[in-house]
Amino acid sequence: MPERLILASASSARAVMLRAAGIAFEIDPASIDEARIKRLARATDDTAAACALALAVEKARIVSARHPEALVIGADQILVAGDEWLDKPPNLDAARAQLRALSDRTHSLATAACVVRDGLSLWQAISVPELTMRRVSDAVLDAYIAAEGESLLSSVGAYRIEGRGVQLFSRISGDHFAVLGLPLLELLDFLRRRGTALI
Repeated sequence: MPERLILASASSARAVMLRAAGIAFEIDPASIDEARIKRLARATDDTAAACALALAVEKARIVSARHPEALVIGADQILVAGDEWLDKPPNLDAARAQLRALSDRTHSLATAACVVRDGLSLWQAISVPELTMRRVSDAVLDAYIAAEGESLLSSVGAYRIEGRGVQLFSRISGDHFAVLGLPLLELLDFLRRRGTALI
């Protein structure tokens, strides 16, 4: 019998990917002090990818403590633009400023995931796709934000490439699923080996 699988994330994009892949899972988001972990990573010169993995593991361990014997998927993502690490914007004004800052630039998405069972990490993966945003006018930004609204606040980049946001970009390289927030192919491989993904 397949093991119980829990996603320790409120991300709708991650849930959609897993459902589309035919994976049965539950959702139990973890609440952690992300700012503290990021400050510590910056103070110790950790990479954004290492920090994203630390965040993913912390989330999965917290949820694992609530669900003994379940496989818990933790995931996180940090947008890196030059020396800056960007967070999800708190409001639409911040989203607009973030999109303006990314216009005509290349940035990366340090995307990490893990699977934890009974507090022990069984699997980890990191993927760092790169995205180049085309030069975007203020009028285009205004139209995009008006069309997408509050949904932009759930993305570290303030864009959703699974929707209209793809029109903002001139080039995307790397794992498409990692751009959406989860190195899905590697995760599915792990789950197949555990007998949890049956195809």
